[in-house]
Amino acid sequence: MQQGYTYLLTKPMGKDFAPGFEPQLTPKEMLRLGVFGGKYMTDCEKEFPADWFAKAKLCPERHDPALNLFGVNASQPLALWQAKGWIHDEDPRGWFQWYCRYYLGRRGPDDERQIKRWRALRRHLGQMKKNCRRGDFACRPRQRQALLHWAYDSRKI
Repeated sequence: MQQGYTYLLTKPMGKDFAPGFEPQLTPKEMLRLGVFGGKYMTDCEKEFPADWFAKAKLCPERHDPALNLFGVNASQPLALWQAKGWIHDEDPRGWFQWYCRYYLGRRGPDDERQIKRWRALRRHLGQMKKNCRRGDFACRPRQRQALLHWAYDSRKI
């Protein structure tokens, strides 16, 4: 999907995140748990560490919600994200692609915006705590899956 794009890794992998940006899951953990119906980034595995994909739940042929940890579709089409202006040229697949590269050590001009978007998802954690019994993974599965897509681990709620 993205040809000829290069970037510098200026921080150690998984370290030196911006203050207040504390994802609960690594990209590797997210891929193993099951995110984005297994379709996301199946054509760019060479860009990222091979061990991220070793036990990842992937489906290069199509989006398969059954591969998601909570077994539901919590994604919106990329075209919708593009129409809303949430996709920028350096990360044409959006937040998760940005997060994978940020996790590797890339820092750039879009970091503040993406971290602000990540923070905005915290409101869903509060809704989960208010409306679901601890450990009741059947409660609000779409919301749980959406949180997972943003590196929040609702299994702890």
